[in-house]
Amino acid sequence: MKATHVIAEEIIKRSPFLEEALSEGLINLSSLSRQIKPEIDEKLQKDVQVGAIVMALKRLSPKFDSNLKIKVKKAINNLGDITVRSRINHYTFEVSQSIAERQANLLKKLANKKDIFYAFSQSVYGASIILSESECETVDELFKAEKLIGKIEQLSSITIKLPSGHSSTSGVYYFILKKIAWEGINILDMISSIHEFTIIVDDESVDRAFSILKGLNKIQMK
Repeated sequence: MKATHVIAEEIIKRSPFLEEALSEGLINLSSLSRQIKPEIDEKLQKDVQVGAIVMALKRLSPKFDSNLKIKVKKAINNLGDITVRSRINHYTFEVSQSIAERQANLLKKLANKKDIFYAFSQSVYGASIILSESECETVDELFKAEKLIGKIEQLSSITIKLPSGHSSTSGVYYFILKKIAWEGINILDMISSIHEFTIIVDDESVDRAFSILKGLNKIQMK
């Protein structure tokens, strides 16, 4: 039979936000213990004292060691320029045998247009096109024979220039996305490369998201 601290850790690990908040001492252990007590009681088939659960939670070690935090903080402090673009639309089409050809034709149309935003991605079931609103008529024409799954308008992109060497440091994307999620901002899509990282949000959220990202290097990591 598993010990109380093992079950408590399994419960905490199901929620990354809860796990980190616990490691940073931001949670009242007594309140959390009372909340997870019913599940622990059920798994152990006995009445576990709240005090025992509190002690089990205290035994949980932080998930980020100090060396990793230093590396993540260094990467965050070296984030580069932030670029915001508005008037962006997001298309999702069903994958077909002709979708790649449509994309190639679209790229030819956009080849000499340097001031627009454009991104294309394809999964097993869907192909997404994210681009400036000014080019939507081109998409509508080129992809009119494709099955449109969804179209979202009134979006904005926020692009962050990433520091060199960030790819060898785990936790950088997590740190960025965590701050956005904590503010209840929904990310419609993400685009990344070795040099930059872009999130797509609705127009109503872009100011808050930009403010959060701009202030990332001012956040102290304990």
